[in-house]
Order: sequence, then structure tokens, then C-alpha cells
Amino acid sequence: MKNHIYEQITEPQAPSLRTMRNQRSEALATRLESGATALAAFAATLSEAEWQTRLPKDGRKVGVVVHHVASMYPIEIQLASLLATCQPITGVTWDAVNTINRDHAKENDSVAKEGALALLKTNSAAAAAAIRAFTDVELDHAAPVSLNSDAPLTCQFFLEDHPVRHSYHHLAWIKAALA
Repeated sequence: MKNHIYEQITEPQAPSLRTMRNQRSEALATRLESGATALAAFAATLSEAEWQTRLPKDGRKVGVVVHHVASMYPIEIQLASLLATCQPITGVTWDAVNTINRDHAKENDSVAKEGALALLKTNSAAAAAAIRAFTDVELDHAAPVSLNSDAPLTCQFFLEDHPVRHSYHHLAWIKAALA
């Protein structure tokens, strides 16, 4: 048995568990970042008069709404984190949301563009990092959400409907108001 040549048998390398685990969360985080970037890019081009324009029906200024999006990321991520651990979201109603929005608008009526854009950049990056940390199992966890009539919603749905969608929703609304 001379000169036996042994071939190394290799199997295709499967993606690492971490890579597999984070594909969905990575996609969600990337969408959040894209929306925040689009909102920031548009807001950066606004004149002071446009920044101070009040949105129809809502009454908040454009600048206040940009700051609002930035300010809500931590709260939205905190709520999604509850769902990720199968805990319900309780006590969050549309009346509570309206109160938060009204109080935020009063407290930030004269928000400067630079400050709002800096907060948007910081908080969207933190939100994206938090989303990237969710596993597929956590994204699939569901629990009742008081804001949605106690319907059991998944963490992923909540992320898509709130922090991921938030900047896109308000950007479209601002563009329509300024058109």
C-alpha cells in the first residue's frame, strides 16, 4: 500500500449560526437605516421656513416631526424587546400615543434642525443595532399588544409597523405637505 493518496472530504460550508440568525434582523435594521437616512437627507435640504411649516390636520411643525421620529426609536425598541421575550405590551393606547405626541410637540416646538438631525442619526443607529441583536426566535415571539386591541403580534411585525416604518411614513407625509 504505497503512495496512498487520501482526499480530504469537505462538505459545503454552511453559514454560521450567527449569520443565519441575523439575516432577518439585518434586513430589518437595514430598512430602518434606509428610512432614517432618507428622512435626514430630505430634512437637511429644507429651508428654515419649510422646517417651521405646520403639517395639515396634525398641526406639528416639520422639524418637530423629524425630532419626533428620532425620539420614538428608543421607546419603540423597548416595546419590541418586550415582545421578543413573550411579554405583552400593556397600557399603550392611541390616547396615550396622542398625549405623548402632543407633549413632545409642545416641548420641542422650537427644535433646531442640527439637533434634530443629530438625534435622528444617533437614535436610528442605536435602534438598528438593537434590531440586529434580535434572533429569529425572538422575532417570531408574539404577545398581546394593547395598541392593537390586544392582538398577539410578533416582535418582527411590531418592528416593521413601528420603528422601521416610522421614518418612511413621516417622510411621505412631510413631502406631501411641502409639495
